[in-house]
Amino acid sequence: MNTPEAETLAKVEVLADLEDVVRDLMISHEAKRILWFPSELLDAPPDTDADKHIKDLRRRAEGIETPARVALALNLLTEEGLPHFHRLLATYLGGDTFWSKWTNMWTAEEDRHGAVLHDYSRDSLVLNNPVVEKMQYEYLKAGFEPSWDKDPYRVFVYTTLQERATQVSHANTGKLAGTHEHLIGSVLANVAKEEARHYVFYRNVFSEVLARDPNRALESAAAIMPSIDMPGVNMPHFREMADVIRRAGIYSPRDYLKIVEEQIRYWAIDAVEGLNEMGRKAQERIMSIPARLERIADAMETRSRAKTFAFDVAFDREFEME
Repeated sequence: MNTPEAETLAKVEVLADLEDVVRDLMISHEAKRILWFPSELLDAPPDTDADKHIKDLRRRAEGIETPARVALALNLLTEEGLPHFHRLLATYLGGDTFWSKWTNMWTAEEDRHGAVLHDYSRDSLVLNNPVVEKMQYEYLKAGFEPSWDKDPYRVFVYTTLQERATQVSHANTGKLAGTHEHLIGSVLANVAKEEARHYVFYRNVFSEVLARDPNRALESAAAIMPSIDMPGVNMPHFREMADVIRRAGIYSPRDYLKIVEEQIRYWAIDAVEGLNEMGRKAQERIMSIPARLERIADAMETRSRAKTFAFDVAFDREFEME
């Protein structure tokens, strides 16, 4: 019987065999990427009045409704959890390799997401910024130690699902907030597009893992796909803020159901052949996940009742949601 250490070593060896694949995926990623920086999205256009630019932004931002502000806060804080994720990825993807080059580039790209949302919040006054900063501190201090961090295959299943979920959340938040303030719509559209490209990378990596080591890959996927904790789960008021986002139609269990179904189709889980008993059982478990997620979504929607919320980060404005 293999020890956990031997299992992990075998998986790391598969990842080492993917060096050329990672190089090609990086080349493709960079060829499609439009690199932007926060100041380019937020600063006043050349030869315009910077003070007027900020005043106009703040005037428009006054119209952003409180649920959209809560979503902005949660999205911002989620992005600011980047140190946790760099650490988790670098554990397996270090050294002088294309894996390490990818991890460093991914970190540099992701760092701009938190920066642009933080700068937007400061410029627009849409959030209570001292509260945002304290929440960010508490979130980073609390750490993020997921159950999957000792399994490199689970890392890629999680990042695939999480990047896609983050893409959906940013895009929908941008649509909601952008009806009142167009700049945040543009900012979040740019962030969502980049999350989509990161999602494609991790999804393709797991496809290659599945082709090389299907039994272990399916077992890892079966452990992760029933549910994922978003990276902000340890931040103050996370679950209440997530409930607001669900009620606002930004991100909900039904969105997660769609994401899981996408991956089952893309990875062609039902068509994987040549499996041992462990692999077949994992395959069956994965194929049963959508029905379970459908039941969860139905139950949550059926039991949901009107509720009143208020958050310090959104200036303690009380609001009710169905």
